[in-house]
Amino acid sequence: MRRLQVLCTPNLRAVAGLISEKVVFIMIKNKLSLLLFVASIALLSGCGFSVGENNTWDVTQPIETGVTVEATGSVKVTPDGVQFNFSVFAVESTSRSASQRAGVLASQARESLDNSGVDSKDISTQNVSVYPEYSYSQEGAQKLTGFRASQSFAVTMRETKNAGEVVDEVVRAVGTDLTIDTLAPILLDTKDAADQARENAIKLAKKKAEDYAKLLNVKLGPVISVREFATSNVVPQPWLRADVSAGEAAKTVVDLGTQEVSITIEARWALSNGN
Repeated sequence: MRRLQVLCTPNLRAVAGLISEKVVFIMIKNKLSLLLFVASIALLSGCGFSVGENNTWDVTQPIETGVTVEATGSVKVTPDGVQFNFSVFAVESTSRSASQRAGVLASQARESLDNSGVDSKDISTQNVSVYPEYSYSQEGAQKLTGFRASQSFAVTMRETKNAGEVVDEVVRAVGTDLTIDTLAPILLDTKDAADQARENAIKLAKKKAEDYAKLLNVKLGPVISVREFATSNVVPQPWLRADVSAGEAAKTVVDLGTQEVSITIEARWALSNGN
C-alpha cells in the first residue's frame, strides 16, 4: 500500500475527496485501514478544513481604529490637618536611668497633647530605643560616656488653627530634651479633591481626542477604554518657627498654604470616517 502525503493547500478540498474515496475502498479489504481514515480526517481538521463544507482559507479580522490619549487633572486645596512628629530623649550614666528619664518625658508630652484636646487615636509611638554613647581620644581610644534613650511619636492634628499652640505646649512641657522631626500641613480627606481632579482629567482627555479627530478629518466614536494611573499629592512644605529675636513671646505658626491633588488617566476613543 502506498503512503499518502497531504499538504495544507488552497486545493485541499479536492485532495480530501480523493483521499476519502481511496480510504473507503481500502476499508472494504482491510478493517485495519480504519486507522488511515481517522488519521486523514484528523490531518484535514488540523489544516482548518471540514469535508463537505464551504471553507475559507484566510479570514481577515477587522482592524479597530481609534485614538489613545493621556491627560492629568489637578486641583489645589487647603490642607485640613497638620502632621507633628517629634522625639524625646535622655542621656544618663546607665541604660536603665536613661530609659526611665525618657519615659517621664514621653508621659509629659502625652499629657500636654491630651490637655490640648488631641485625640489619643491620633497619637502613635513610632520608635523606642536605648543605645550607648562613646567619646574618642586623639589616639582613637573609645570611652563609654553614657546611654541615650529616646521615644518618637507621630501626631495628627485635625484642628489646624490650634496646631502651633499644641506644638508650643509640648515644647514647654518637655523642655530642651525634645527634637521636632516633622511639622507640616497634610491632606486628610482627599475624596472631593480626587473627584474633581478625575473630572478635569476626563475633560482634558476628551478635548485632546476631539482635536485629533478634527485634524484627521474623522468623527470621534464611543469610548473604548479608560485607565487611571495614580493620585499624587505635593510634598508638604517644612514648618518655620517665628524669629527667635521676638523672645519668649514668639509663637509657632503653621501656614497651611495649598496642596495639589492630581490624577492621570489614559483613555481610548474609536474613530469613524463618517460613512
